[in-house]
Amino acid sequence: MPDRLDFVQRANAAYIEEQYQRYRSDPASVPEDWALFFAGFDLSENPARRPGRSARAGGAFGLVHAYRELGHLIARLNPLGGDADTHPLLELSAFGLREADLGAPTDGAPFHGDAGATLGDLLAALRETYCGSIGVEYMNISDPERRAWLEERMESSHNRPALASEAKRTILHRMLAADAFEQFLHVKYVGQKRFSLEGASSLIPLLDTLIDVAADTGVEQLVLGMPHRGRLSVLAHIMGKPLGAIFGEFESHFAPSEVSGHGDVKYHLGYSSSRAAHHGRTVHLDLNFNPSHLEMVNPVVLGSMRARQALMNDPAGDRGVPVLIHGDAAFSGEGIVPETLGMAPLPAYQTGGTVHVVVNNQIGFTTAPWHARATRYCTDIAKVIDAPVFHVNGDDPEAVVHVAALAMAYRTQFRRDVLIDLACYRKHGHNEMDDPTFTQPAMYQKITAHTPAARSYAERLIADGVLDPPGLEAIEREIDGVLQAAHQRTRTESPNRAAAPLGGAWKGLEWAAEDWSADTRVDRERLVQIVERLAETPAGFTPHPKIARLHADRAEMVRRDRIDWGLGESLAYGSLLVEGRNVRLSGQDTGRGTFSHRHAVLRDHVDGTRWIPLQHLSESQGRFEVIDTPLNESACLGFEYGYSTADPHTLVLWEAQFGDFVNVAQVYVDQFLASAESKWQRMSGLVLLLPHGYEGQGPEHSSARLERFLELCANGNMQVCNPTTPAQLFHVLRRQLARRFRKPLVLMTPKSLLRHKRVVSTVDELANGSFQVAIDDAVADPATVRRVLLTSGKFYYTLLEAREERGIADAALVRVEQYYPFPSAELVAILARYPNARDIRWVQEEPANMGAWRALRHRLEALLPEGATLGLVSRKASPTPATGYYAMHVEQEQAVLDRALAVVGVRPAGARERAGARRGG
Repeated sequence: MPDRLDFVQRANAAYIEEQYQRYRSDPASVPEDWALFFAGFDLSENPARRPGRSARAGGAFGLVHAYRELGHLIARLNPLGGDADTHPLLELSAFGLREADLGAPTDGAPFHGDAGATLGDLLAALRETYCGSIGVEYMNISDPERRAWLEERMESSHNRPALASEAKRTILHRMLAADAFEQFLHVKYVGQKRFSLEGASSLIPLLDTLIDVAADTGVEQLVLGMPHRGRLSVLAHIMGKPLGAIFGEFESHFAPSEVSGHGDVKYHLGYSSSRAAHHGRTVHLDLNFNPSHLEMVNPVVLGSMRARQALMNDPAGDRGVPVLIHGDAAFSGEGIVPETLGMAPLPAYQTGGTVHVVVNNQIGFTTAPWHARATRYCTDIAKVIDAPVFHVNGDDPEAVVHVAALAMAYRTQFRRDVLIDLACYRKHGHNEMDDPTFTQPAMYQKITAHTPAARSYAERLIADGVLDPPGLEAIEREIDGVLQAAHQRTRTESPNRAAAPLGGAWKGLEWAAEDWSADTRVDRERLVQIVERLAETPAGFTPHPKIARLHADRAEMVRRDRIDWGLGESLAYGSLLVEGRNVRLSGQDTGRGTFSHRHAVLRDHVDGTRWIPLQHLSESQGRFEVIDTPLNESACLGFEYGYSTADPHTLVLWEAQFGDFVNVAQVYVDQFLASAESKWQRMSGLVLLLPHGYEGQGPEHSSARLERFLELCANGNMQVCNPTTPAQLFHVLRRQLARRFRKPLVLMTPKSLLRHKRVVSTVDELANGSFQVAIDDAVADPATVRRVLLTSGKFYYTLLEAREERGIADAALVRVEQYYPFPSAELVAILARYPNARDIRWVQEEPANMGAWRALRHRLEALLPEGATLGLVSRKASPTPATGYYAMHVEQEQAVLDRALAVVGVRPAGARERAGARRGG
């Protein structure tokens, strides 16, 4: 961040003295930064030495500066009371002033609004602007333009909106409706959790205002993310979800057969709608589904918004805005929050700024703020992104809508994140069955005695003549009538729970059926053209000598008909791009590739200029993005997942530096990737590239935790594959976009195999082949085979070389390229080719309690030929994926090879007799 006194440091001593003498004569004659600097200098020297006009003039500048920076410390923010009235840094004595000086005349400079004629008037204006129901933190912003913009708008209005009577009545109506909805649920559905919004009902007019202000500036879409608290009210009053549908979810009067998938609890559900806003405009709203893992939806929303902006050709974020609603304890406590905030300004993740709303209940479950965070405000973590924070008392709805309008206008003007800290309370416990008086008795005595914001606002409007008691009663009768009518319809009508047809960007796609095949072939001529274009660089571009050789080698590969892994991958992306599809590839070392195999981004060896060949294949090609990400896994994976849910026509891939590190983002695998279609009917075609294989690199550089993914596989929810050839990689990537549905794809990708002499494919395998879910032994003679070794991935080549070295002819090596969906039919056909093989062994390099064995064992047993046995060959069970000692790694690997290739009749551990062949799995 630039030094805030940089203007002083750059000036010479004579110039500073000249400015100081001008300031002594007339503070308004020097720029504001200089005036504030000299005011502080004078006071620090000795305020008593600056009597009279200089003290009063300098005091005016000091007052304005101090209240801009510190006024929030004595703002009336807490609806339950207890705010400080004074602060030592805001006492008159801190500015060299006395009560007697308040009558002195001043022009109020540099205050932008009406400051009256005296210092006392200026002080009153400052207190109203910065110490009322709104407290603002913005002086940490290093950009003077943004600070000045905020000052002009806040000070000219004294941070109060000028609302017409009708607007005030609308705000009241919305808050009364929100409270009545919650109370209706409380009475009708006793004992059911709903995570009530009571105590924070001003969130509804806040969101109304955000939507209307956004619509006025041409915004067409808002994507929202929020936790479970208040979600039902937001669904009903912001998203327009029918009340009957919400009541029906409480009633649950439907048969399980009527439900698609497994569903989710009602306060996790999302919704999409189109909403009429100001001046006849329509805004599309999308509230993302969200699990109980608080804040994890944040990068998902931003990824979804980024994809939508790309589809709308909206790179600046003029037409799409993300809005994130947070809880106070989660915002300050969950690590995903700073991860997401830190990504927001980066080029690959920009969405034109997010509006953050923190619903500050002043408690986290049962933990008080002073036990939950080390900072004054729950929003202090956001200072890392130079964003303004508007703290506002949720019991002052007019102040709430004012900061909402100001926040959205700021986001529109500067395309930056902005925060609203909505200070409120939680009427009930963590849920409606929780008794909060066990842990916060004093707080809940205040809450019990507190008048709800809607009721106090109604009394205020009646006192101001905006509304009369009969008018209030009419509003309440109308709201109750709507609730009662919707509830009655719910009791008499059968809910329609059919899966909604796919629309928007998903229009034309389908839900997966039985046929998962895909034509992934590409003409040989086109493949050759892509390789030629990949080798081209601009005139004057000087590639790294090794990269120049790489290009030459790849051209030679095509001539010699030997495609390696890196080229096979590039051809998969390139062929999709020339077909007009888009590719978005991200990861911590993705441009080069962790193992220097990809080189999708070239840099001029002289000046560092970037050149990305896959962006220059043809004039009509699709968009190719390759992103070197920040050093986090969780937020980055969440962002790419969100992107994949909003754009099914882009191949979205996230690559772990080593596959082991995906466990840092396990929430996105469990709660989103594996289960979203079943819970929420939300498809994703996201691809995870997870380098996996045992090369003696230790516990954190060996295993992508294959077993964890396989544990999650059920009902055709995703694909888990371990391709062993460049052609297999080529086809499995292309089929992601070739089918009429989308499923996540988890790929165990190689490390040492990237340059293995045997890991090559022919051009014809790319041009005329397809992805093979299982690959039979191409060498072994079926008549002489007595055992079949089933394996996958890198270990196939280890076994192949050991079999050749030992001259073994009775063992067939069969590769399982796709673990899930499991290739039962293909393996049955392969095993039938070996009529004399009754010794079937699953061979893996992972320990016995890891890898694929436990997930595949029952499936393999179900397809064993008559009289065959099944056994496991692996490392011994272990609490750690791999040893950290290379010599031990070699010893363990040798033991696995010895057992796998042992003389027929010596059964491996775990072998079990099976009488008859059972099918299924």
